[in-house]
Amino acid sequence: MPGRIAVSNRAAATWQRATLTEIRRETPHAATFRFAVPEWAGHLPGQHLMLRLRAPDGYAAQRHYSIASPPDDAGHVELTLDHVDGGEVSGWFHTVAKPGDEVELRGPLSGFFAWPGDRPALLIGAGSGVVPLMSMVRHHRARNLTVPLRLLVSARGPEELIYASEYGAETTAVFTRSAPTGVSVGRMAATHVERLLADPPDGGPGGGPDGGWEAYVCGSNGFAEHASRLLVDAGQPVDRIRIERFG
Repeated sequence: MPGRIAVSNRAAATWQRATLTEIRRETPHAATFRFAVPEWAGHLPGQHLMLRLRAPDGYAAQRHYSIASPPDDAGHVELTLDHVDGGEVSGWFHTVAKPGDEVELRGPLSGFFAWPGDRPALLIGAGSGVVPLMSMVRHHRARNLTVPLRLLVSARGPEELIYASEYGAETTAVFTRSAPTGVSVGRMAATHVERLLADPPDGGPGGGPDGGWEAYVCGSNGFAEHASRLLVDAGQPVDRIRIERFG
């Protein structure tokens, strides 16, 4: 099994100034924030960073956020943030932040959830859990990679589906509360996962040269447990499931 990917300790430990250059609304509760980071050393799809805000009185708040942009977006980093009720950092971004504002970033961090594009990837996310997975999808497209990649994403309804305009044939969307006409409503189920695993990469048992799909699951604690259980029940090896959870 491919192991943990090495991360530069120097880059991970160094705070950098980042300038907010653009804000894009994704859903009523989520937006993408684009930063210019001239000294950014690059990252791998799936990695995250630490963000720090400083108040005039010296108070500082720090949060971990997944990186949404692909590695080829040199000198820039994009983060997609939910507006969390009572969240001091997400609240500032959604109600105060404007282009030209500066923050501090440190990273990239962690190699466990990273996908360098060298193995078939089965991506499963819910809500804002799709953010690091979209970095992988964008990387796959930017490099015109031929290695198989599939995304299964869950949202409450079409209006809450982050990056809705970007999804293509690689994506299956599941809606838990409301759905477009002709699409059923319900929780992600065994049939969704089994359908994706039924066609192994390279068309044969076991799949590609490294033994099949590498599964990446990202979402809330409850969703991560549910999705990983569906994967195991469908035959995905436990040691080939990587989980990033929040909440």
